[in-house]
Amino acid sequence: MNNKKVGTIIFLSVIVVFSSSSFVFAHPHSGQILINEHTHQPQTEYFPIDGIIGIEKTSLIFHTPEENSLPWAFVEGKIANHVSGYPVIIQIFKNNEPAHFAQTDVTEDGSYEYKFRVLNIENDTTTKLFDGDYNVTIFKVVYLNLDNLV
Repeated sequence: MNNKKVGTIIFLSVIVVFSSSSFVFAHPHSGQILINEHTHQPQTEYFPIDGIIGIEKTSLIFHTPEENSLPWAFVEGKIANHVSGYPVIIQIFKNNEPAHFAQTDVTEDGSYEYKFRVLNIENDTTTKLFDGDYNVTIFKVVYLNLDNLV
């Protein structure tokens, strides 16, 4: 096992739900997320499974502005030291209540993407499926670096 720091570049790429006054953007190098002009830092914890691999849990904030008019959002990232064969699990909560759960595959290079609807438009009627602030938890299986364990 190499001694590289285990990490994940996380994007809560909800740029597709931006408006002129409010948007979400994740900076690809710092992992910071800009929501309504405030910076939020994702929180990451590691939980060992067998001493070689473990669960990486990242918690971050997702925001859909009230004036959003675009129907899709997505969560994407690239996992450093991912373990092949394990999916990414995404859990979205609002006020500690489950709002949406998903699972998506990881490619050979460690990248993943999950796209989901935030608006439904049917017969000129718009229904908001997501509105406001949400807590997102992303679970990934990674090769461990003992420096990162909780």
